[in-house]
Amino acid sequence: MEWSDHGVILGLRRHGEASVIVEAMTQGHGRHFGLVRGGRSSRMRALLQTGNSVGLTWRARLEDHLGNYAVEPQELRAASIIDSPLALSVVQTLAGHLRLLPERDPHPGLYAAGEVILGHLGNAAVVARLMARFEIELLDELGFGLDLKRCALTGTTQDLAWVSPMTGKAASRAAGTPWAAKLLRLPAFLVRNESGLAPSPPPEGTWGDLRDAFALTGHFLAMHVWQPRGLTEPGERATFLRLVERAFEKSAEAAGAGKLGGSM
Repeated sequence: MEWSDHGVILGLRRHGEASVIVEAMTQGHGRHFGLVRGGRSSRMRALLQTGNSVGLTWRARLEDHLGNYAVEPQELRAASIIDSPLALSVVQTLAGHLRLLPERDPHPGLYAAGEVILGHLGNAAVVARLMARFEIELLDELGFGLDLKRCALTGTTQDLAWVSPMTGKAASRAAGTPWAAKLLRLPAFLVRNESGLAPSPPPEGTWGDLRDAFALTGHFLAMHVWQPRGLTEPGERATFLRLVERAFEKSAEAAGAGKLGGSM
């Protein structure tokens, strides 16, 4: 058995004196493990860091064997990730989400979304919006998709503003307002159109929008995924959200200082 694919390194563990077992999210073969002989060498350690994009060739005698990986570099991000607490939290959160998927089950959409996230590690606002959308797609792929295309009460696709915490169905602002205290807020950048795609994220966003988005996705991840598996919200996700909030606070402080300076 042999195949070649693109992948992102999610983690590794030691195997014997010189080798490692690598966990990677691949484009066409899902989350997949493989043995890398000599993976503990100084050259290979730099290549096999979490968050790096690599080319992978997997070989095994039988399909259900662990198999061996041959690894080639594509985009090595580890050096920049380790110097940024935000980037590190993003990569750890993404890896944790992908580990919720069954092993060897292809999810090319999530793979592509993950690569987009890894391409925006330096921008807290953008990477946070992308991660919220990723969590929506993750719920879809796990079989717990939310209906964010139209109002469950009126059928309208306009001005969707709420989501039922029980059914995961959207409601328009007008229809849902009488029950607002019992509903979850739906930020505009998560609303889906008739093709099933969310519109492009707005060029500017607020921490309030993102807080509402992650409260929404976190509620359904807890209800459908974490709690049934005996899990709680991952610590790395909570760290990621704290760092994003702090990035917005710093941006607001800098903007306020600029306005003050300009008035003097």
